[in-house]
Order: sequence, then C-alpha cells, then structure tokens
Amino acid sequence: MNIKDCTTIDQLEAFLQGSQAIAYTVLNNKDERYQWIQEVLVRFRYLSLRKRDKGTVIRFLMKVSGYSRQQMTRLIKRYRKTGKIRRHQQTVRGFAQRYTDTDIRLLAAMDEDHNQPCGATIKKLCERAWHHYHEPAFERLASISASHIYNLRKTSAYKNVRQVFTHTQSKASPIGERRKPHSDGKPGYLRVDSVHQGDQDKVKGVYHINVVDIETQITISCTVEKISETYMIPALESMFDILPFKIRGFHSDNGSEYINKTVAKLLNKLRIEFTKSRARKSTDNALVESKNASVIRKNFGYSHIPQHWADEMNRLVQKPLYIYQNFHRPCFFPMTKINAKGKEEKVYKYKNMMTPCEKLLSIPNVEDYLKPGVTAESLRAIAQEQTDNQAAKTLQQAKQQLFKKVFATA
Repeated sequence: MNIKDCTTIDQLEAFLQGSQAIAYTVLNNKDERYQWIQEVLVRFRYLSLRKRDKGTVIRFLMKVSGYSRQQMTRLIKRYRKTGKIRRHQQTVRGFAQRYTDTDIRLLAAMDEDHNQPCGATIKKLCERAWHHYHEPAFERLASISASHIYNLRKTSAYKNVRQVFTHTQSKASPIGERRKPHSDGKPGYLRVDSVHQGDQDKVKGVYHINVVDIETQITISCTVEKISETYMIPALESMFDILPFKIRGFHSDNGSEYINKTVAKLLNKLRIEFTKSRARKSTDNALVESKNASVIRKNFGYSHIPQHWADEMNRLVQKPLYIYQNFHRPCFFPMTKINAKGKEEKVYKYKNMMTPCEKLLSIPNVEDYLKPGVTAESLRAIAQEQTDNQAAKTLQQAKQQLFKKVFATA
C-alpha cells in the first residue's frame, strides 16, 4: 500500500503498530514537507476529529516527517489559525560574526603551542603579539575578552583544528631552619621541589629538579638520572649559574634529597639561607608545587622516560623551556590587600600580568640584585630575540624531536 492510499484512522494505527506495510518516501525539501503535512490534515479533516484520533494523526505525521512533537504542535497551531502551513525562511542573522574562522584557527594554534593555558594568559599573549611585536594576524584577537576565548574553543572551527607516584617519606633532621621564607620584595629567594617522571616495570625514570624564585616567578629546571648527592650538587650548581640574580635563600620541603649535609654544605659555602617547610603548612612550598604542574607536567606529562635520556632532556629544559617560560610566558602576580577582618588577602589582577623577566626588570634598583656581567639590557635583548609565538614553536619542535627519539626506542 502507498502512503497516499491511507484514508482512515484504522489504517494509520495499523501503520504505527507495524502491522500494515506502507511504502513512502521521506521528503528532503522543507517546502514539500510542509505541503504534505497540510494535505494530510485536510484529507483526515483534522479539526473535526475527536481527541484520540487527533493523537493518531499527529504520531503518523511525526513518524513520516521526522519532526518533534513540539514542532508538529506549532505547525498544527498555524494550520488551525490560517488554514495553511507555509514555511517562513529567516534570511537575516541576528548578530554579525566578529572573529573569523582564520582567527579561531590562529587561537587553536596558540593553544597548541602554549599548552592551552587559561583564557587570561591567551588574552595577554594576543595583546603582546599585536601591540608589542606588531603581528598583523592578531589585530582582532588583541581585543578579545578572556571569557570569550572559552566560547571560541567550543566552536566547530576550533575543534576541527585541535581535537603511580611514591610519596616522599618524611624524616626529622636538624638541617635547615623550619620557617616560611620572606623575600621582602627582593629576587633570589628560591623554592625547590623534585618531580619524578614515572616508573615502568619497577624501573625508575628521570627526575626533574624544579626551582622557582618567590618574587619574580623565574623558573629553572634540571633533569637528572637520580636524586642522589652525586647528581644533586652538580644540578643545583648549574641552575644557580643560569639564574640572572644573586641567590639569597633556598627553601625546600622535608625530602631527604635536599635535607642532607652535602646540600647544606654547598649552601653554606655560597652563603645562601636554608629553610624548610613547616608541618601542616602546605602553602610554604605551594608556589613551586604549582610550577610542577604548569611547567613540568604540562610539558612532559606522566609517561615513563628512561634515565639515560636525562642529559638530552636537561638540554631541553635549560634552553628552550627556560627561555619560553621566563621571557615569553605571562604569569599572574598577587597584590596583598587587608580585608575587613584585618587579614592579608591575595588578589590577582589582570593588569599585573607579565612575564617573569618583566617582573624582574620592574623591581627598583634591579641592577643591585643581578650577577656580575648580567644587565637589564642583556635580559631585554634575550626577550627580543624571538616573539612569544616563535619561542613557543621552538619549544614545541624541540619537544617533538626529543619525544620521537625517546618513544621510538621504548
């Protein structure tokens, strides 16, 4: 039976129950589909049917047309009011699109290069690309809001482009002063922590030693095979040499890789203040813990990397990663306010967002804190050697080359 031969409610019910075979063709054209719905309503005299039969007609129309119950109710309401069902085509969009697909693809490329930071960081990078480095492609994105970046990340144009730890055992030791370090606005007060790059078949991977300055958030890392004294002392010395300012303080948690006589002897020789975290005061070393996640884990993840790759990884973290993280990656810097209860409160404002190098150079009389041979002009020259995006691409390329070699032999 053809669908046009259906003339009774009983035939429609048989079709809906599957007991009657009816041949029909689904109409692709909306105008033809609306016309067919109108013809069915007229054929069965819908307005004069009883309630139960109206429901049968509606279910029949829904099944054949593919429309929802809500859409069918709107069409029948239009038929009841005017006697006809005509499609009203909307030809004018409500809002003009400000950011083009090219802008969205550029945003996706930035997220890829910078490991998809928060919206405020991307906003700052777009502003710097347009105002600081005069890259014309970022003219529109330079005025984007941080919240709208998350909206663009949900679009189809964006999605088409991008689609076990061992806890350190505490041990009581008289080495180091147990208190929170205070920088008093001066650079050179470091916080340090170790990050393990995973085990595989009970074989340890490499270790990352992560160091961050309290005041400027300048971060330097070193990758070693093990965290024994044999590797720890050369690693600390190499990081101290790379940092542009004089080292005044060194703060760690209570791990034995730092709380030992060898490290204490090195720090004492360099006249560096040695402090360690207090019990039940998780914020004492919170800054470097956050850098472990945003720098080490975000760039290298949790996959096992064998120890014999430590030297090559160290060249990566102490050159392209160090340059990008400190000269091209903006960070939030807190302002201390006194709230209504008289307590200190940290406030992170967008206007205070800058790179660690810019924060260092903003310190009054910064030349007094720099090492001999390091000047403000030399630091600015390093920042100007590459744009933010170029530095990010350099880091990504170096990582890809290293990971190809590491996992090709795994």
